[in-house]
Amino acid sequence: MTPGSPGAPPERKAGIREVAARAGVSSGTVSHYLNHPDRVSAATAERIRRAVEALGYVPNSSARQLRLGRSDAIAFLAPDVSNPYFSTIAEGVERRAAEAGLTVFIANTHADRVREDAYLRKFEQHRVRGLLVASFEPIEQRLARVRSRGTPSVLFGRATPGSEQPSVAVDDLLGGRLAARHLLGLGRRRLAFAGGPLRVKQVADRLQGAGEEVRAVGAATLEVLTAAERTVATGRTVAAQLLRRPADRRPDAVFAVNDLLALGLLQGLVTAGVRVPDDIAVIGYDDIEFAAASLIPLSSVRAPQEDFGAAAVELLLGLLNGTTKDTHPSFPPELVVRASTAGPGHTDPWEKA
Repeated sequence: MTPGSPGAPPERKAGIREVAARAGVSSGTVSHYLNHPDRVSAATAERIRRAVEALGYVPNSSARQLRLGRSDAIAFLAPDVSNPYFSTIAEGVERRAAEAGLTVFIANTHADRVREDAYLRKFEQHRVRGLLVASFEPIEQRLARVRSRGTPSVLFGRATPGSEQPSVAVDDLLGGRLAARHLLGLGRRRLAFAGGPLRVKQVADRLQGAGEEVRAVGAATLEVLTAAERTVATGRTVAAQLLRRPADRRPDAVFAVNDLLALGLLQGLVTAGVRVPDDIAVIGYDDIEFAAASLIPLSSVRAPQEDFGAAAVELLLGLLNGTTKDTHPSFPPELVVRASTAGPGHTDPWEKA
């Protein structure tokens, strides 16, 4: 029976001893080549490289992790990687991690606590260097338990009190104020906020910021249109609810908690013949790539997604190296005005940048 034939036992993979014998060096020299290449001369490294290639040797990273007590990987837990907001953050995470010589494991938790807990256990078992976590549910106590066993973490999306749990956040109160202030400045007075659930801090903060601006204008009102999910499909559902009302009982502007919800709302309104922004102005949040590409380009509150991911990795590296000074960096959002609020022909300032 030949190796590789049906029923044959698998071939034994070459190990360090075989590589060392072929290269004519000691096993320790091969180990240095793999883990500390600066300690091996160029000529010796070339002999080992050829031996590795000829034998098809693959280093056992699991054994190395056990020996060192840690891996060269970090993990990013996101609630919905299909959302362009989180996928853009993931790109920033991967880029900065690669610069630091780290690999990134990306987990899609589907905003489900059971899946979050399963991934936290799995990554801790794999001895990842640290965790980057975006969660819509309270997770600080769970991260504290993981941290007590030696795995640090950075929480995305919302600031945490105290210094125990480092976080990277966007000032969502300011973001809500920017959106409402823009709509009020256009003369809109019957505003609506579409989003939910309100137990999610980011959602609550955006609503609170908008409410503060509206209350400062005596004749203005702010209605809350509760949306269980923040998706395009839910946005279309919200539009259908508004369309069942007489035109004079609809809001004249809607601030959606994110761009996906806003794009679905925009689609539902325009398909039914509602003029955007003449009848109803629409603004979203996050400024994902699809916002500017919409048939009616969507105004949005921009969060610095790529910088956000890189900043989280930078904070985690500081925790690992003991060099962190600011454990709660916060990014200010920016208003991006497009045709969905300002009307046709409005120039997108970001296209000039």
